[in-house]
Amino acid sequence: MAKNNRNSNYDASSIQVLKGLEAVRRRPGMYVGGTDVKALHHLVYEIVDNSIDEALAGRCDRIEVVIHPDESVSVTDNGVGIPVKPHPTEKVSALELVHTTLHAGGKFDDSAYKVSGGLHGVGAAAVNALSEWMEVSVRRDGGVWFQRYERGIPKAPVKKISRLKRGQQTGTTTRFRWDEEIFKNDASYRFETLVNRFREMAFVTSGIFMMVRDERPSTSREMSFYFEGGVKSFVRYLNRNRKTLHDPIHIRKEVDNVEVEVALQYTDGVAISEFAFANTIHTPDGGTHLTGVRTAITRIINLYARKNNLLKEKDSNFSSDDTREGMTAVVSIKHPDPQFESQTKVKLMNAEVSGIVSSVTSEALSMYLEENPRDAKRIIERCLTSSRARAAARKARELVMRKSALESLTLPGKLADCSERDPAKCELYIVEGDSAGGTAKQGRDRHFQAILPLRGKILNTERARLDKILNNNEVRALISALGTGIGESFDLENLRYGRVIIMTDADVDGSHIRTLLLTFFFRYMSRLLEDGHLYIAQPPLYAVKAGKKIHYTYTENQNTALLKSLEGKKYSLQRYKGLGEMNAHQLWETTMDPSERTLLQVTVEDAVAADRTFSMLMGSEVAPRRRFITTHASEVRNLDV
Repeated sequence: MAKNNRNSNYDASSIQVLKGLEAVRRRPGMYVGGTDVKALHHLVYEIVDNSIDEALAGRCDRIEVVIHPDESVSVTDNGVGIPVKPHPTEKVSALELVHTTLHAGGKFDDSAYKVSGGLHGVGAAAVNALSEWMEVSVRRDGGVWFQRYERGIPKAPVKKISRLKRGQQTGTTTRFRWDEEIFKNDASYRFETLVNRFREMAFVTSGIFMMVRDERPSTSREMSFYFEGGVKSFVRYLNRNRKTLHDPIHIRKEVDNVEVEVALQYTDGVAISEFAFANTIHTPDGGTHLTGVRTAITRIINLYARKNNLLKEKDSNFSSDDTREGMTAVVSIKHPDPQFESQTKVKLMNAEVSGIVSSVTSEALSMYLEENPRDAKRIIERCLTSSRARAAARKARELVMRKSALESLTLPGKLADCSERDPAKCELYIVEGDSAGGTAKQGRDRHFQAILPLRGKILNTERARLDKILNNNEVRALISALGTGIGESFDLENLRYGRVIIMTDADVDGSHIRTLLLTFFFRYMSRLLEDGHLYIAQPPLYAVKAGKKIHYTYTENQNTALLKSLEGKKYSLQRYKGLGEMNAHQLWETTMDPSERTLLQVTVEDAVAADRTFSMLMGSEVAPRRRFITTHASEVRNLDV
């Protein structure tokens, strides 16, 4: 019989006190969201946010970010510079204090910063704690001041290293190198990720110049941004590959010390593109500011439609989805005391913001509709079409989501299910065609791997409405197999497979089918991507048989290198044009065996860039797609495919 050890190992010595920045190194996820590539980029965002706060205070108009060859990053601004004199009570330089003490900073003092994104005094200290080393150079008080830290610990007191030269601007330069003891060894900064983030910042902080430069030899490049149009320019940028129904509606007003800026524009597409910012920080999960915009749009459009007899008495009011379909909207608020859901600031929580934003948006949108009756009619007609399509989609969804297999028109004949019932252990392979599907069914592990073959190319969901999408047999089979529902009824809790794996042929048709599937998942089941459930299988391109051994190669470069190593030897080469050309054993050992296969996880690092790319490549406008293809055609020859 087991002994009761309930209190035997828990006493006063069990209570740990983490001093200095040790807590950050022990629990990096609490401060920067984890230890992966996303968290790595978050280190840069935290330092840049401090420079943006200087811009919001009117003390800075230029920020430069540089990725150096050693993977260190420097952030330079022309603000007033971090104070360097001793703190009156802590008796240590203020510069050292903000980099070595949690919850120390100038953002708690309203006289220093009216509006700020760095709120908790954690950002600079957290980055310092998670860096192998950090060097801070401050230009102020007539001199250049310097301090170096290693894993959060100062190596020497703050010292003046030179005088401030005539004409030299004040400001701060922070350079740091992420710690390999904390982050994954294969982590590396992505220039495009930083560029997309800082482009957004430049849009919502009009009048600031932002430059990003990559000095690593293999990826050397530079981009700069400067916008004076604010979020109105942002909406134009987002819709540059879409056919729009009117000019952007722009709203800017300050209420109770909260500055509200909203821009919105309707397009002829079906996707809803909404982006929310609080004190220039992108809040991907939205929050009360986005709720306020949505509430105002639905209410005002219904009021206008009723008032002008565009909605009849027998007609139901437009739903929020009806009034937002095809809409691109950006809301940016600047609040003296914003409350975020966490240190990573993914959602705004201030309750009062919803009412303020809703009131400001309602007043301006109502005035716009009254003053622009032609545009107003286009918008209302757009909503009417959306409402009718949504009603048809509701009926189609009910048909798709019937739980009984006898009532489903598509599921039984397509899905080869697995015996495991724990979704976390199950995998669904979405396979192109019956031939590949047959091979996959034979080669799989029936215990945890399910196979769903799709016939031909599914509908392009970027151009089709939901009712038409739900009448497509292949899409209906996919929705039924996953079990989550779609659109309004989507529920991730009902997902039947922890991994959803797209496995298509390594040819142009296979790439097209994969892109169509990715478009569908991004637009209608985005939570699969956000929560890391979607993957792409990596089948081999070639089988090279030399003697009794078969070598599989997955890229052209790999294959060229292998053939070069086999010069002078006899070998046979097979190019796999389709998965059906492999036998079941080959498909298992190269593509489906968890101990040997390679899977690419599909994530969305930048929703703005993803939204724009899908609109350009899969939307109805041909000119942007043609321009993209002709611009990048020459690069295809150099790809390692």
